[in-house]
Amino acid sequence: MRQTAKIGLLGLGLALALAGCDESAKNAVRVNQPAPTPPPALRDESLPLLLLQPLSHLTPEIKPRIDVLIENVRASYAAGQRDYQAGKPDLARKDFDHAVNLILESGYPVDSDSRLAKLFDEMVETIHKDELEATREEAEQDSSGEPAPIEEIADMNLPATPLPALAAKAAQEILTVPHDLPLTVNEYVLSYLNFFQTPKGRIIVGHGLERAGRYSEMIRRVLKKEGIPQDLIYLAQAESSFQPRAVSRVGARGIWQFMPYRGQEYDLHRSFWVDERSDPEKATRAAAKHLRDLYEMFGDWYLAMAAYDSGPMNVARAIERTGYADFWELYKRNTLPKETKNYVPIILALALVSKQPALYGIRVEPEKPAPYEVVKPAHPIDLRLVADATDSDSETLKQLNPALLRMTTPNSPDFELRVPAGTAERFLAETALIPPEKWTSWRRHQVSEGETLAALARQYGVTPAAIAQVNDFDPHDEIALGMRLTIPTKPPATAKLVRYRVERGDTLPGIADRFNVTVEELKRWNHIRGARVARGTRLRIFPGGMVAGSSHSATPKSAGSPQGKVQAASIQAAPRGEVQQHRVKRGETLFSIARGYRTTVAALKKANPFLAERPLEAGDLLTIFPVR
Repeated sequence: MRQTAKIGLLGLGLALALAGCDESAKNAVRVNQPAPTPPPALRDESLPLLLLQPLSHLTPEIKPRIDVLIENVRASYAAGQRDYQAGKPDLARKDFDHAVNLILESGYPVDSDSRLAKLFDEMVETIHKDELEATREEAEQDSSGEPAPIEEIADMNLPATPLPALAAKAAQEILTVPHDLPLTVNEYVLSYLNFFQTPKGRIIVGHGLERAGRYSEMIRRVLKKEGIPQDLIYLAQAESSFQPRAVSRVGARGIWQFMPYRGQEYDLHRSFWVDERSDPEKATRAAAKHLRDLYEMFGDWYLAMAAYDSGPMNVARAIERTGYADFWELYKRNTLPKETKNYVPIILALALVSKQPALYGIRVEPEKPAPYEVVKPAHPIDLRLVADATDSDSETLKQLNPALLRMTTPNSPDFELRVPAGTAERFLAETALIPPEKWTSWRRHQVSEGETLAALARQYGVTPAAIAQVNDFDPHDEIALGMRLTIPTKPPATAKLVRYRVERGDTLPGIADRFNVTVEELKRWNHIRGARVARGTRLRIFPGGMVAGSSHSATPKSAGSPQGKVQAASIQAAPRGEVQQHRVKRGETLFSIARGYRTTVAALKKANPFLAERPLEAGDLLTIFPVR
């Protein structure tokens, strides 16, 4: 879904209401006024001279309805521009949506008034420009992952030449295979169907069909639940070849290629550690809802797919310009972006070849879904320790958890980690042997034949005495084959530096939560004095906070701004066994408070049930139980 123009779905439904409604608009504004009731007869001589004068100057001026409409649309549009310039994209989108809805609900076609048409075109150009800028910024923030295969195919210039034999084969297939999406065979579809029979095309289709085995059952289940055609699974095949980590040139990610904004709209969350656009099931639910919304907007699956690719505004504008709410007419009239024109034919061709691959000379063995169990670590944990605890490997864990962007899980009690089927119980038992605060550095190791304590110490960069002490045996004892040992490896001396560019709508508390740091740390690392940071600023961030003794941590926690001194001084470990209370200050987060009291976010939430109902606020009084 490589959208170059994005806007809220509600407003963009204007495409369906802008064409062919001249007569309805005229009817919508025609008002039948009742005949005026004549005033009671009065004798002229009984009236003062003043009242005998015309009363027209006392009658308020009534503006034509179209003028009122244009004024209201212009006001909402101007509000959206102000919000956008102020760095409030969500409010701006609501204003733009409202402006478009005013046109929709008025009953006037856009071209019924030259002023309305000019205003509409101006709105489209502005929104398009702003969203292109947002797309470029999002792409800068999101450059990791595998390339999305759709881009290579959609950029190809394939001749739309008659292929009678292939057309006959495809037409016969349509008659014999079940399908719940309209399948069209024309010269545009045939050009891609022909390409998928070439060596290069067969490789693309084959790889997609192999990977489809991992996800097809889940995808079809979700599509069915959302009440949309099962054949839309081929849209995902076209977008990514079912690669959860696929990333497009403009930053769309995952099996369904969601842009960051669109993913946010459908509850796909992002942080430094996780990007849910790469979670196959969550992204499939989001894509199903989005496609259903687009279909409700345009009433046609081809137009919905085109809008999924380039954004509803592009399709709405093409319909408004031509008067045709038909994809093939828009294709012929060249009113859609090139890649969007090719997008629908590619999906239809993929649907035909994927339903009967052998008919087109393609033979594949679909992969099987990887069975898994879900655990909730509730603390950050390194995937290497998870691999040790489950007797698997990091690569397997990354495949099971494609939404994870790092080797460490986020510091969230709600994060669900997938582990190989049958290993959840073992994971819990193994990790229980290590303090949670050591889960990002310590390891577990099963002794192999010929290994010695000294060799293990060299392998992990620790001393034999340290291993012996943690595992409660004498360092001079021999270790036995099959023993499972805890290895107390040291954390890195310095935290990894990340450069983050501030996006529209970012706040210091929001950025701090995203990277599991405190607001004061952000300010200290970047010499920020105020409570805000300008859009476009590049911040220095050490995700998870600085490690004690780091060479980057030149300023102690208690130094910095006066606010930093107060905050650091107010968070001190209590004598063992005492219950404490803490008054939340501006800029503090649950993570920063938990760190200050040497407890966990989960423990804070358990001790303060109101945190389950609303976010933390300045002034809240927290109960903090003693650390055991």
